[in-house]
Amino acid sequence: MEEEIQKIPENTRPTLLLQCCCAPCSSYVLSVLAQYFDVLVYYYNPNIHPESEYKKRGEQFKKLFQGGNYETKVRWIPAEYDPERFFDAVKGLESEPEGGARCTKCFGLRLRETARKAKELGADYFTTTLSVSPHKNAQLLNEIGIQLEKEYGVKFLRADFKKKEGYKQSIVLSREYDLYRQDYCGCVFSMRPEEKEALSAPSE
Repeated sequence: MEEEIQKIPENTRPTLLLQCCCAPCSSYVLSVLAQYFDVLVYYYNPNIHPESEYKKRGEQFKKLFQGGNYETKVRWIPAEYDPERFFDAVKGLESEPEGGARCTKCFGLRLRETARKAKELGADYFTTTLSVSPHKNAQLLNEIGIQLEKEYGVKFLRADFKKKEGYKQSIVLSREYDLYRQDYCGCVFSMRPEEKEALSAPSE
């Protein structure tokens, strides 16, 4: 990432479409990228379940934008919530362990849509916040992004945002901005049994 940033001509700010998984993970990533890019925040996550959780996570970006003072450098790009697209993509992989083939499919789905949207918007780059998590394989994410760069003709910014204590810094910033931090990645298949039971229990 540093090498690519050094190539940016002086006094110019390329546009970058950033697939954001959640506000906490985005906090550190935005603090880095907003120094060099005009960032378009794309909260595209059809994997998040249920819809109430999806909305709850999305609402946290308001706090992040206010706390981070990104108004002049960051712009929100609406994304459709389409969980059926995720279920179709991972069909047959429901029992895969976390970090396995199901996750690879999920990464590909979200990054492909981000690449497509970046081309539609005329963005110079696209990338994702996902690599800030210690549970996400940055090498795999970058490999997927590079392939999509070839398909869509938009540069993928290769990164591993967990480096330089990026994840730890995201925790500090999340506390500072009072952001809700979820305890599962988002998809129903990663929820603990007791969480699934609570979700399916009838309301009183």
